[in-house]
Amino acid sequence: MDHSLYALDSTTIDLCLALFPWAKFRQHKGAVKVRTLLDLRGNIPTLIRITDGKAHDVNILDEIVPEAGAFYVMDRGHIDFERLFAFTLSSAFFVVRSKQNMVLQRRSSSPVDRSTGLRSDHRVVLTAIQSAKAYPYELRRVSYFDAETNQRLRFLTNNFALPALTIAQIYKCRWQVELFFKWIRRHLRIKAFYGTSENAVKTQIWIAASVYVLVAIIRKRLGLKASLYQEAETAPVVLGFCKKLL
Repeated sequence: MDHSLYALDSTTIDLCLALFPWAKFRQHKGAVKVRTLLDLRGNIPTLIRITDGKAHDVNILDEIVPEAGAFYVMDRGHIDFERLFAFTLSSAFFVVRSKQNMVLQRRSSSPVDRSTGLRSDHRVVLTAIQSAKAYPYELRRVSYFDAETNQRLRFLTNNFALPALTIAQIYKCRWQVELFFKWIRRHLRIKAFYGTSENAVKTQIWIAASVYVLVAIIRKRLGLKASLYQEAETAPVVLGFCKKLL
């Protein structure tokens, strides 16, 4: 794509409430959430926010300055039509998975090639009073059947120019941010914390994210062909490199 493409998601890190009393999540459970906006051109995080587990996912949208012409792909936990409308007003595009109970009215349909997995391509408007007030423009709803997971997925977007299959493929790219969280958890032992204060936990998460970026930089400079997520032994090398610098 000629456009910038960003994936937004969050991961929850469980904590013992007795040891981390500041990280309240549920009545008998503690946790922090790590929200990340990943630039898919290099799988590099451009925004990270660490909050308590109770903070709602949509709040991160208030901290994003939409880039005109860029695409932002999100899961349905980030649906807030007032906030999404701000993306449209900024000439940015979003692709988000639709919720099952969403009330929409179809305005028109476009033909699709069902052999590709597509099921429908509709122009729709929101009909619920509050939703229609928050987002008064038309939306595009693309329905796609994923044979790998045997699921029918529906996506909402404010882009009407790209082919419907491209919209579905853009959403599939969101998996890269899941791999980002998986890489950090697997290689940097983020589940075991050296301190119990809020600052200690956040500092360790930031160190983990910094090591990830250093690995990505070294991978690019050395021209390594293996995927960043396949290089299990790279993180210790980078840590040793950092120690030499210090």
